[in-house]
Amino acid sequence: MNQPDWSRIAADPGFAELKRAKRRFIIPATIFFLVYYMALPVLVGFWPEMMKKPVLGKVNSAYLFALSQFIMTWTLCWLYVRAARKWDIMNAELLKRLGY
Repeated sequence: MNQPDWSRIAADPGFAELKRAKRRFIIPATIFFLVYYMALPVLVGFWPEMMKKPVLGKVNSAYLFALSQFIMTWTLCWLYVRAARKWDIMNAELLKRLGY
């Protein structure tokens, strides 16, 4: 198999669009994840009484927020996989157009 001409690939507008598409998802998703993940220790640290408040029986706000992080992570994972399928198609079209 021939070695790809990386400079030719990098110069292609399709490659720039692929990078933009990835950045449009990855940067906001990462920021959202980090803010959401760090919100629990911040909330517990600054507003402990609010987080101790029982919501469902003995289950308090802090436990519910911690459990919601699992749902948030699974949702982000699902969204990433959906977006990555589109990136794979863009990548395949780019390589096909360039003859690889």
